[in-house]
Amino acid sequence: MTTKEYESYYVPAQSKWPIVGAVALFLIAIGAGSYVGNLKTGDGYGGWILLAGIAMVIYMVFGWFNNVIDESMAGKYSAQMDNSFRQGMSWFIFSEVMFFAAFFGALLYARVLSVPWLGGEGNNLETFQVLWPEFQAAWPLTVTPAGDTTEAMGWNGLPLYNTILLLTSSFTAHFAHVALENGNRGKIKIWLGLTVLLGLAFLTLQVEEYIHAYSEMGLTIASGIYGNTFYMLTGFHGLHVTLGTIMLIVMLCRVFKGHFTADNHFAFQAASWYWHFVDVVWVLLFVFVYII
Repeated sequence: MTTKEYESYYVPAQSKWPIVGAVALFLIAIGAGSYVGNLKTGDGYGGWILLAGIAMVIYMVFGWFNNVIDESMAGKYSAQMDNSFRQGMSWFIFSEVMFFAAFFGALLYARVLSVPWLGGEGNNLETFQVLWPEFQAAWPLTVTPAGDTTEAMGWNGLPLYNTILLLTSSFTAHFAHVALENGNRGKIKIWLGLTVLLGLAFLTLQVEEYIHAYSEMGLTIASGIYGNTFYMLTGFHGLHVTLGTIMLIVMLCRVFKGHFTADNHFAFQAASWYWHFVDVVWVLLFVFVYII
């Protein structure tokens, strides 16, 4: 990095977007807490406060990203700024890795430690005989302490189809990136468009899977530790796929507008990193939640 590149570091003007985002997150926290706390009674304005917070977040994202795109297209960003973006995205993905590591840790703790202990392993007192005489130390737990029964979601069928879709989308995203580096804008649109379609197909099948689980299998979030961990992991992953798909749609729109060059396309690259991360998480989830 030359001294000249450091001297050309772009410092943006004061922005309203951080305070808008802070207010939006505050409204979401207050609204969500109030809405959940009054679900049974239906009282209060929690739902409206939550929607207002979500609307402000959307407004902030569109406004802030529009400013960043305009600054980038105007050539205001130096190599040092590009490095800052790379470091920021790297740390963001690392934080997401730790986020899912906590949930996978909870799943493995329940399966490897809690369930065997409740079954009497390493515990001569055999606590389960007092608390839950019918308990059987096996995973998945398809019976709750209240006696409710459910079914375990198998790995074949919709989960397998979704695995194929996401793995395929990882390849199409890579091909789109290669096409961008080679300056072939026609292939970029084709491969990136296919990636978006595969992401939307994944989300559609996941909604169908949830409907099937609730209506036909009796598998709900209240179905004991198995239902909790199943929906916690698959639900948060689905949320990340939704975010990744939105990012790819934005990248596709920018490609059609003529943005990005072979040497300047970190926004596209960041979206690609995130999508590959989502794919890796799903492979782990498919193995540890559906198969093992």
